[in-house]
Amino acid sequence: MTEPDFTRSRELQDACTTWCPAARTPTRGADQYPEFMPPVLTRGRGARVWDADGNEYVEYGMGLRAVTLGHAYPPVVDAVRACLDDGLNFSRPTTTELDAAEDFLAMVPTADMVKFGKNGSDATTAALRLARAATGRDLVAICDQPFFSVDDWFIGSTEMAGGIPTAITDLTVRFGYNDADSLRARFAEHPGRIAAVFLEATALAEPEPGFLETVRALCDEHGAVLVFDEMITGFRWSPHGAQSVFGVTPDLSCWGKAMGNGFPISALAGKRALMELGGLNTDADRVFLLSTTHGPETVAHRLPRRRPVLPRGRSRGRDGARRAAPGRRGERGRRGGGRRRRGAGHRAAVVPRLHHPRRRRRAVAGVPDAVPAGAAAARCARPVLRDLRGPHGRRRRPHRRRGRGGARAVPEGPGGGHRRGLLEGRPVAPALRRTAAPRRLTGGPS
Repeated sequence: MTEPDFTRSRELQDACTTWCPAARTPTRGADQYPEFMPPVLTRGRGARVWDADGNEYVEYGMGLRAVTLGHAYPPVVDAVRACLDDGLNFSRPTTTELDAAEDFLAMVPTADMVKFGKNGSDATTAALRLARAATGRDLVAICDQPFFSVDDWFIGSTEMAGGIPTAITDLTVRFGYNDADSLRARFAEHPGRIAAVFLEATALAEPEPGFLETVRALCDEHGAVLVFDEMITGFRWSPHGAQSVFGVTPDLSCWGKAMGNGFPISALAGKRALMELGGLNTDADRVFLLSTTHGPETVAHRLPRRRPVLPRGRSRGRDGARRAAPGRRGERGRRGGGRRRRGAGHRAAVVPRLHHPRRRRRAVAGVPDAVPAGAAAARCARPVLRDLRGPHGRRRRPHRRRGRGGARAVPEGPGGGHRRGLLEGRPVAPALRRTAAPRRLTGGPS
């Protein structure tokens, strides 16, 4: 097969890094992809996307898992068009926003009130502000999970903490997932200071029996607000969120991603006693809660009302993942990989992984003929996020399997290290790292 051309994408990538720092959010950056293959995309439909050179891909990442139903999904596009002729942003509340709130609360019966925002960080930071106001405390305990907010209270706890004062970073403490004792220790170390406990009920691992219940009990015992981040699990694990799956109710929960199928919308939902601190029905000092210029935009509020798509997505989520699983096992068998390559996480958000006694000393590389098969991401030396819901249904399975067929295990080199000579260009690097190295631009934009 012919090696794909990335000439135009490389030119556009140079322009991106010239005019926009890092060109995009860290997880979408060029340093997350092989240097010779930085696709700059032009359009998408369903599970497929096309780059500026005309190469076609199956996009398992799906907009960082914000696109659950597929790119340019007709019912969503139609809902957006229906808003445009009526105006988008007004100085007073709209019936559309009220209808969206009623529909949302009907699907999430554990919440009494909801307020909408534009991105996940809007919601999580607002939740922390409410918790601090309600408790009069300053610390926040966050689970050791990938991401909660772009704001200082979270980013300051990561390696990418430049520009954030230690006075802010000192207000965040961490505890381990499925490790209730570590949370218990944080409460003991900071008595009467932890305002909120943040975690995803589940992510790459399922909660061990009793873990979430213990977290709930510890928050109750110590007077802390329990916040579930439902950005990924909401409308994907269940229309009612992971909290309904596991039967543990948080005080506040934060939603987004699948709510808008790529359009910007998020939601903060929770108990009335907390949410009212940001409203007009309180005698307490008011909390400035999710007040943004573009928050009332009606397109976003129309999207949660497109709930007829949910039953379809819910039924296809698990079934689609089950259909994909035999394909993955088949590829392992043909490639001689045994059980070394498996998926981690829930079936609705699978992350491929290498499982091998020495997996830290191994890598995954792709062969050139994998790219024209429509899965150029198989050449990335990092796992790609999978969303096995609607866009990646039965009809797309052969395409998906051909792409995965191009990946192979790299033999170990001297001293157990992988043979870097088999990789074209520098390896990818963690998105949230302290310095641009090892993928710093050299000799100007590249």
